[in-house]
Amino acid sequence: MIKVVLLGFGNVNSHLLKAFNKSDEISVVQIFNRNYIKMISPFSAISFTDSISEIANADIYIIGIPDDAISNFSASLHFKNKLVVHTSGGAAMDVLSSKNRRGIFYPLQTFSKQRSVDFTNIPICIEAENPQDLDLLQQLGSVISKNVKIISSEKRTKLHLAAVFVNNFVNYLYQIGSEIVTKEDLPFELLKPLIAETALKIEALSPKEAQTGPAKRNDNKTIEKHLHLLEDNDFKDFYKLFTTALRER
Repeated sequence: MIKVVLLGFGNVNSHLLKAFNKSDEISVVQIFNRNYIKMISPFSAISFTDSISEIANADIYIIGIPDDAISNFSASLHFKNKLVVHTSGGAAMDVLSSKNRRGIFYPLQTFSKQRSVDFTNIPICIEAENPQDLDLLQQLGSVISKNVKIISSEKRTKLHLAAVFVNNFVNYLYQIGSEIVTKEDLPFELLKPLIAETALKIEALSPKEAQTGPAKRNDNKTIEKHLHLLEDNDFKDFYKLFTTALRER
């Protein structure tokens, strides 16, 4: 049984709790959060504390807080020589205080508290300073996912960069599309089959092979029409930027 303490209870750790709770091989012995959280069933029996001095003993401590707070928070922990990891894609392992054994447990996925996720195929990127801790993180990750990868901090930060492009920026483009159709009293649902097929295509094709659209086929007439429709619109610069980039590719 792997004993885990969750330090912070944002999107990532709240989803990890649900995934860990499904396994008999992992015990979440405590949740720490600076603000009180009333745990609902089936998690109500898990110990909760908002005091750093009362953090319980465990095999692994998982920090799930904003990147810029990880360093100071890890230094404030009262114990030493324990395995402390964080879940950030962009922060290096060495932001963690060296008074504890350091590691990474980064699930490569987008998390929203109001939406459940299946961890089975989510990549879990792990890293640790010594082989024994790496083995333990491998064991922990393998309980909830079939896709556990050992990735260095340097490569993980670049992976996180790529993730921002394919997730955060793409989602912002969804917002732009939603605003355009909403202004015309059209439902965003009309675009959802297109969005789904775009995502499905790259299961069989490379992104380059899957590329379509007026910029790809150099359809100047359609491009000019779109730019005219976007006159005096903040999205016009985005359209021109992406069109130019696609043409140059």
